[in-house]
Amino acid sequence: MAQFSVNANRFDPYKNFKFRVKWDGKYVAGVSKVGGLKRTTEVVTHREGGDPSSSRKSPGRSEYEAITLERGVTHDTEFEKWSNKVWNYGSGLGAEVSLKDFRKEIILEVYNEAGQLAIAYKIYRCWVSEFQALPELDANANAVAIQTIKLENEGWERDYEVGEPTEETFTEPTA
Repeated sequence: MAQFSVNANRFDPYKNFKFRVKWDGKYVAGVSKVGGLKRTTEVVTHREGGDPSSSRKSPGRSEYEAITLERGVTHDTEFEKWSNKVWNYGSGLGAEVSLKDFRKEIILEVYNEAGQLAIAYKIYRCWVSEFQALPELDANANAVAIQTIKLENEGWERDYEVGEPTEETFTEPTA
């Protein structure tokens, strides 16, 4: 049986609101929502000639779903610059696409309530397949304008070098 490192003092799962996204070695400003990391593996079904009453199943091709990042609209142009690597309107015939550096490696970090890094995932060969510069605008609304990119990727894995943090106990101040 596998041995797992367990923090005997923590029974609660991590919350979904403390996270950061990093690419090109820098944290991306203002990301407020990240879509889930989801992998699906096809099932290959086959039958053996001498066993007509049942079938066998084995794993086939694995697919990784696109990941959506959302953030409030600001003057930061990182989403737009990256999306322009795939298609830059008005750049001239034959220069609309730059396949040299349109892919990026991304790191998704999850933190505990104390702000300590708890979990990290490396997401490989990402590129922008969809970019929404502005949402629908409504003069009667009371909401933040959200910008969105959809990232295709070729897989992800947990960074097992990020270990479980030792959570400190907060003590009451003495009077």
